[in-house]
Amino acid sequence: MNSITQTNPTSQHEEARRFGLIIVGDEILSGKRADTHLPKVIELLKARGLTLAYADFVGDEPQRIVTTLQRAFASGDVVFSCGGIGATPDDHTRQCAAQALGVKMALHPEAEALIRQRMQDLAIEQGTRYEADRPDNVHRLNMGVFPLGATVIPNPFNKIPGFSCGDVHFVPGFPVMAWPMIEWVLDNRYRHLFRVGAWLEQSVIVFGAMEAALTPLMLDIESTFAGVKVFSLPSVDHPVHGRHIELGVKGEPTQAVLAYARLLQGLREANASMGPELVRKH
Repeated sequence: MNSITQTNPTSQHEEARRFGLIIVGDEILSGKRADTHLPKVIELLKARGLTLAYADFVGDEPQRIVTTLQRAFASGDVVFSCGGIGATPDDHTRQCAAQALGVKMALHPEAEALIRQRMQDLAIEQGTRYEADRPDNVHRLNMGVFPLGATVIPNPFNKIPGFSCGDVHFVPGFPVMAWPMIEWVLDNRYRHLFRVGAWLEQSVIVFGAMEAALTPLMLDIESTFAGVKVFSLPSVDHPVHGRHIELGVKGEPTQAVLAYARLLQGLREANASMGPELVRKH
């Protein structure tokens, strides 16, 4: 691959776009820091009627990062990558993105302007004179060296930008920066995919049943109602319901309502013991 392409929003596959997440950093895998990106990205997507299809965690090992990014670029998915885009020796994501794409790197003009503005702001805050040629200021410009063809993601926290290569979007590891940047990408690049109110999830608590006994009913519903997914969430020590299975359906509201009615009918025919029902709209 030697170029970065933008996805055509009118593509016939656009409705089925998947969203993925990559979290980069040894500190997460070692337990030094607890990840908070995964639940937040799920929340940000859910607020827009979208869902996260998968998440990858990778340490600060360049070849593993390259392999992970090659998979992301080849997937056609919308993928957010958090972490490793700084300019210290343990930050490899920018270079790995270029390697995964097979393109060179260069200082992005817009990123350079934003970074220089940040350095000038810092000088004013500290009451010093901004010296563009000072070694540390020159080094900071490395944070704007992106794969050729990349576009800038604005950073409202400190102006140091992230970048996008097609549908793979790179943001810092700091949540205070990453999360508003991810929101910006979603709201400016993928608003046409938002499906708020277009997804319904209904489920019921089933007591004393085995998943194996419920599987034929689940398979029948998925084969009958197009676009509906059936899920089964067993619990052995729930503080309220004790041992039970949360059995439900999710999908386009009209189909989901019909599928759920069929689910309840099947459970009644099987003389299943049922508890509370749950409804969630996305």
